[in-house]
Order: sequence, then structure tokens, then C-alpha cells
Amino acid sequence: MARLLEVNNLRVIFRTYRGIIKALNGVRLWLNEEERLGIVGETGCGKSVSALSIMRLIDAPGEIIEGQVLFEGTDLLKITEEEMDKTVRGKKMSMIFQEPISALNPVFKVGFQIAESIAHSSEISMGDAYELAPEILEMVGLDWRRSMDLYPHELSGGMAQRVMIAMALAVKPKLLIADEPTSALDVTIQAQILQLLDELVRIGRNAVILITHDLGIASEFCDRITVMYAGNAIEISSSEEIFEEPLHPYTKGLIDSIPIIGASKVLSGIPGSVPDLIAPPPGCRFHPRCDFCFDKCRVELPDLKEVKPSHFVACHLYSDSF
Repeated sequence: MARLLEVNNLRVIFRTYRGIIKALNGVRLWLNEEERLGIVGETGCGKSVSALSIMRLIDAPGEIIEGQVLFEGTDLLKITEEEMDKTVRGKKMSMIFQEPISALNPVFKVGFQIAESIAHSSEISMGDAYELAPEILEMVGLDWRRSMDLYPHELSGGMAQRVMIAMALAVKPKLLIADEPTSALDVTIQAQILQLLDELVRIGRNAVILITHDLGIASEFCDRITVMYAGNAIEISSSEEIFEEPLHPYTKGLIDSIPIIGASKVLSGIPGSVPDLIAPPPGCRFHPRCDFCFDKCRVELPDLKEVKPSHFVACHLYSDSF
């Protein structure tokens, strides 16, 4: 499959009164056409910042200071905001935001907001777009007769998430970014949303980036997984291999902390806590929590390298020499 997206050496900072938060520290990831990539990791590891950077939605006090975001061969960090808005964002690329209620405009009805998305992407009139909105709502399992005239505050969490999915998919994007699309929902609605998303992306043949802290969801939905820690991509491989043979100590810790129904094993957590990204530790950012840490880990940041076919890891345990 052809390469759709490639992110290289992406660095993002946030200037705060406490100091500069080094949110992304040279992130590298890639996505092929019609592929599903999961980005997983603890809260604060840089998952959502990576997605917003790809969409060019990092606002002050945030700043992208270095890197490339190549989408269909074009570096999105080098085109103008007008070009981004007219040719990429909301046309070839769309996003399901983490909190749907806050992402929807509170003063416009659902029907208008979906019609606006359609009109923006296809450059048809609002009247014609409004005629297409019921079909989009039905596609995501909502009764359009009831939903069209509702305001966002009148929606349940599941309904709001379905509206966000409808708006994102109405533009028929080549790349759909779903940022924690089920995090605020109960498990029954989570399953419905994931099944719906699975059906829709298969029909539309979209490429998907799914951002989640739930490894179970990532394993079921994604073809490939990128594990992030403290602003770095530390392991990338197929979903199957990540769970069967994780290489990075952090990835192993995440998987060992997953409870398994019927299993008698004692769950083991990862000691310590995520570092303060204003003053992150030198070298590998995971080394203060790692049981396998040695001298090199404390002073040198490991590169992301291919240690097995299509299996990449950033860890000195797999370097040529210690």
C-alpha cells in the first residue's frame, strides 16, 4: 500500500508561566492508505498533541518548532493556513475530537452543523448540503427527524459522539483521526461506537489514526500500533506482534497491567510516574522507571530503529553496543 502520512522528528513545545513544556520530542510515525494506526500510552504522553499537530491545530502558547508532516507527499507545516483550510483540513483529513459536546457549536442545531461540514468539503450550497444531512445522520444510526433540530446540550454522550462521527465522515476524508472516541461513554455505547466506526471506515476505505489509552480497543480495531511515552514514539509494530512479543520495557509494563478475565496472575504496575515535561530526565525519558536501566540510558536518548522486520523500538537494550 502507498504511504499516506509520514511524520518525522516532530517537536512541539508549550510556553507556560512555569517554563517550557517539551510536549513532543522528535516524534516519528507513518500511515499507509486504508490502514488503521493506534496511538497508545498514558495520559500526557503526547497522543492528542500529535494528532492536533498533524491537523495544524496547535495554538498559542503551543508551537511546532521542528519536523515534517508529509501528507500525500506535501509537508503540511510549510503550506499556508489558507491552503490547509481549503485543501486539507475538513476535506482530505478530518478529526473526531475527544469531548464531542465541547467540540460542537452550542448555538447551532445538529442539522446545520452537519450541513456546514458537507458544504465546506464539497463546495455546494448550504441548501443542498442540508438536504444531505438526514442521510448522514441515518448512516450513524440516529433518527434524523428527531436529531436534526436538537442543540448539542440536548444530546446524550452517545448521540453527540455519533454526530461528531457523522460530521467527520461526511467529508469522505482519506484520513480520519479519532481522538479517544469512546472515553466518555459506558461500555455498551463504546462497543456500538466502535462497531459503527469499523463499518463506516471499511465502507469508505479510510485510513484511521485511533488515539486511545485502552489497549483492548487498539488491539481489536488497529492494524498497527505506536506506543508513546513522554513525548516520544518508543515502539511501533503490528497489533498482533505488539501484544505477542512486546520489546520495550514500557510496552511490556502496559500489557502486564491489563487484567484478564479468569486469569489468576497478579497484575504488575509500572513504578513511578510520568516525568514533568518542563524538566524531563536526560537520556531515555523512561529510564527512572525502568528495571533494565544502565548507564547509557541515563545520558543518551535512544533512536527508533528497526530491530525485527517492521518492528521498531527506541531502547538501548536493542542497540548494537551497550
